[in-house]
Amino acid sequence: MAPPLLTLQDIHLSFGVTALLTGAELMVAPGDRLCLVGRNGSGKSSLMKIAAGLLEADGGERFIHPGATVRYLPQEPDLNGFETVLAYVEDGLAPGDDPWRARMVLGALGMSGEENPASLSGGEARRAALARTLAPEPDILFLDEPTNHLDLPAIEWLEDELSRTRSALVLISHDRRFLESLSRATVWLDRGIARRLDKSFAHFEDWRDEVLAAEELEQHKLARQIAREEDWMRYGVTARRKRNVRRVGELKALKDRYRSHSGPQGLASLEASDAEQSGKLIVEAKNISKRYGERLVVRDFSARILRGERIGLVGPNGAGKTTLLNMLVGNLEPDTGSVRLGAGLEIAQLDQKRAQLEPRWTLAEALTGGGGDHVEINGQTRHIAAWMKDFLFRPEQARTPVHVLSGGERARVMLARALALPGNVMVLDEPTNDLDLETLDLLQDLIFDYAGTVLLVSHDRDFLDRTVNRTIAYEGDGNWQSYAGGYSDMIAQRGQGVRARSEQETPARTAATPAKAANSAASPPSSRAKLSFKDKHALETLPGEIDALTQTIARLEAELADPALFSRNPGRFQAASKELEAASQARETKEERWLELEMLREEIEAGS
Repeated sequence: MAPPLLTLQDIHLSFGVTALLTGAELMVAPGDRLCLVGRNGSGKSSLMKIAAGLLEADGGERFIHPGATVRYLPQEPDLNGFETVLAYVEDGLAPGDDPWRARMVLGALGMSGEENPASLSGGEARRAALARTLAPEPDILFLDEPTNHLDLPAIEWLEDELSRTRSALVLISHDRRFLESLSRATVWLDRGIARRLDKSFAHFEDWRDEVLAAEELEQHKLARQIAREEDWMRYGVTARRKRNVRRVGELKALKDRYRSHSGPQGLASLEASDAEQSGKLIVEAKNISKRYGERLVVRDFSARILRGERIGLVGPNGAGKTTLLNMLVGNLEPDTGSVRLGAGLEIAQLDQKRAQLEPRWTLAEALTGGGGDHVEINGQTRHIAAWMKDFLFRPEQARTPVHVLSGGERARVMLARALALPGNVMVLDEPTNDLDLETLDLLQDLIFDYAGTVLLVSHDRDFLDRTVNRTIAYEGDGNWQSYAGGYSDMIAQRGQGVRARSEQETPARTAATPAKAANSAASPPSSRAKLSFKDKHALETLPGEIDALTQTIARLEAELADPALFSRNPGRFQAASKELEAASQARETKEERWLELEMLREEIEAGS
């Protein structure tokens, strides 16, 4: 076994009177693929900074192999002093590093390198920092939330790039699928110490539950032992004084051990404030379009959204997901077409950019909307201290200014504000940014149990699969298409995931509307000698997808044929009806596409 590249032993770190790390350890060997997990505030980023040599621990030892190179991805990069993004990335290269990789990585992340650092958005600055970190190919890569502000094509590129790197990886991320794909070992930072599981993140949650269950059993045994000793102290036969003194000391030690056990760290408690039930129809969009300058962002999109649906919008950065979302909920007028909103809608919205937070506000002011000591949730008045506790804030943080909160803390504040608004339609634009995995679990449960309708934008594939029952995907050139199910279901129906805009908006496609594209598919193959690889793949896979949808439709029709279903379970009846409608639409779309391709194939073969 190769010697470790880096070792941390007995690391201690405190902020003020709060002990964050109390004996944490970490070892990184060549080729390791570690994910560092734990709730927000557990010290993951601090431990990573200590490992990267950017933060001094209060106590403990750090050893790094002589000559080993490390790179660290900061959450808030500083690009001051550089004329271009390329100059910033190249500045991170060491002698002997390949300068070509700087441009290659920037291009893969959707940047040219000629951008002015002073004019970058927060997401663009993060992508520039990621390029600077990846370009050198060091011995150890420390990546703190590398998928934040990346779209789906960039996340999948990053997965592929990291799977092939020779560097050892230490990852912090809220993206489950990203961690499951890349990790081979999991380090759980909990109550100041680090526990290691030599398995991927896919095994973490079962292991964590076993550890906590074992702790609970141990505490139960300890409590029983204390009870027995106290009983002996009160009622036992008096023995030699020395023996009594010894047992008194042992009892005190048992009680100290029992009291010192802090138990697992708390979880956020999420509860949405409900409004009156809306009508059955939430949104009806008919042929809506939106153009910004020369670019058509949304082209002739139509959809009906019914009460209780969970809709996910996916696409690359810049495709127009937020634009389409805002048109659907009435925040933005379409250039053409119409949007009709249902009756009795109360919309609670979480803003992607956290723009609803005033930096000058204190935490208490942010949670109450500007003043007061109470919030009203579902008709019940709650004190701000209790509401703060539900979202893992301490009472002494009530006067903390918003601008000094961490990204994860600001995300929890926005969630608290959105959930406090009475609503029957929840609109979430990138809700997963900066949330820890435990809070993500609770948000998923909240969405699942929410009585109203949910529309969300996300790049988190696992989160989409767990929360939505319909996906609206960007198809290129302003076209959007609905698919039944979550992200994985969309891939199964579509034959591919979300692609970058540069791959979808080629000159040939930009010039053609969907109607023209369909006509060209059925026209004589004067300029097309053979089917593309994508078309061949679609011809091979579409029949199986159509068969699967046919089976789904048959199953749903059989379920709905039960005359007692509506009276027994009206919620399931409505859900099955929606699933049947979506599956029927998906099958019709696939059948039309297969017919077009089959006609094209026959014409090409006849002309060859």
